[in-house]
Amino acid sequence: MNNAQTWDESLDDLERRRQHTYAMGGEERIARHHAKGKLDARARIDHLLDNASFQEFGTLVGGDVPADGLVAGSGLIDGRPVLVGAEDFTTLAGSIAPGSNSKRYRLAELAERMKVPLIMLLEGAGFRPTGSHYGRTPTDLLAQARCSGRVPTVAAVLGPSAGHGALVAPVCDFSVMTRQGAIFTAGPPVVKESTGEDVSKEDLGGPDVALSSGVVHNLVEDDKSALESVRRYLSFFPSSAWSYPPSFLPDDDAAPRATPELLDIVSRDNRRVYDMHSVLDSVFDTPDWMEIQPSFGPAVICALAHLGGHPVAVVANQPTVLAGSIDADAADKAAHFITVADSFHLPIVFLTDNPGMLPGSASERAGVLRSGARMFAAQTSATTIKLHLTLRKAYGFGSMVMSLLGYDDQVATFAYPGATMGAMSAAALSMATGAEQDVSALLQEMELKASYFSAEHMGFDEMISPVETRNRLLTALQRGLHSRQDPARPVTRTVITP
Repeated sequence: MNNAQTWDESLDDLERRRQHTYAMGGEERIARHHAKGKLDARARIDHLLDNASFQEFGTLVGGDVPADGLVAGSGLIDGRPVLVGAEDFTTLAGSIAPGSNSKRYRLAELAERMKVPLIMLLEGAGFRPTGSHYGRTPTDLLAQARCSGRVPTVAAVLGPSAGHGALVAPVCDFSVMTRQGAIFTAGPPVVKESTGEDVSKEDLGGPDVALSSGVVHNLVEDDKSALESVRRYLSFFPSSAWSYPPSFLPDDDAAPRATPELLDIVSRDNRRVYDMHSVLDSVFDTPDWMEIQPSFGPAVICALAHLGGHPVAVVANQPTVLAGSIDADAADKAAHFITVADSFHLPIVFLTDNPGMLPGSASERAGVLRSGARMFAAQTSATTIKLHLTLRKAYGFGSMVMSLLGYDDQVATFAYPGATMGAMSAAALSMATGAEQDVSALLQEMELKASYFSAEHMGFDEMISPVETRNRLLTALQRGLHSRQDPARPVTRTVITP
């Protein structure tokens, strides 16, 4: 008997066990899952990763329970390594037991150690009542928390996600949900037992709830769209905070060009509304910019884009919503986005056109000052390259959170002719002081001259024409990128978040 023959029985047994795991919850459960328009856990991983790049670990964890309800391993996205875990709803509803919890911990531990992104695909019922003692079983959220600001973390909510598993999404930098997704602390049966409330999973934590509360960032139609969003999001980021974002060789879309269309988009009349999305279409490389949390706090646009082939984060006021005033939700969204961008060294471009923080009793009850302070703390403590442009107006604290102040470590600050700045608008100041008509007119005249007054006193680096916008920002960005002459490393934060 040769040596190879002595392995046959052992290898046959290994293959049998693997096939049991690969079968997940069995043909019937998988068929029911597919009938709902969903991919199964392994198909999700195959669609997410580069072809044939998945390398599983913990395959035999769970014994008779295939993979213990969690498929885990490493693979490639656009040729770059990532770690991924997918809850298998066909196996005991994707619930978590000591074995699968250890795999979740291992995923996060390896992501930090290997300095690669961590991706979690969620559709599970939370911790499984096993009757065994969890004791000091490693908790994956502890390891995931250590990943924060060190490697990009992304979650996709692809079905009902409850309890411990659901906590993964809000801890991640970015989360995307399908229309069949739902996320909650506890599912409808537990809610009914605990509080007597009879509620559906959609009303408890479906897309409308998750998006309006800001728990989940983006909504897409189906599994494939969610997985494509994950790939697209990661394309803007480095693998870790120890490297800089990947740039691309300029093509026709990334080349320098004038932007005369902005003369039509941005009216010189401050009373006329325009859509800031059109400005992004004009200024940044097309058509690849990606908006984050478009339905939450829409008065501020947060987007990932390329400028001359270089990834950037964009924070822009939206004049079509609240006239661009910054409310609590918009400030909270922007604060998180700025911190994520800074953590992974994405330059931040601020496009400003706002009359200040949103006033009013409802806004105050929503905590607009605390949220505004949170955004201010995030942008002032940011160590990455910062660029600022005031398109028409920037008043009060609304200008400070948008990085207007010229001594706030920006690489460049620009403004259009006629851009007005100050503590408040002339109209608001006139009303607040009870000014006579002639005084009000004088204030308005002074407001129109404010941009030139600021230029004369170095309130910003340069006044530019809208036609010059893209090229001025691109040149300033390239200058800022040249300053990166030290190796990248994680950001050390000293500001206490309000």
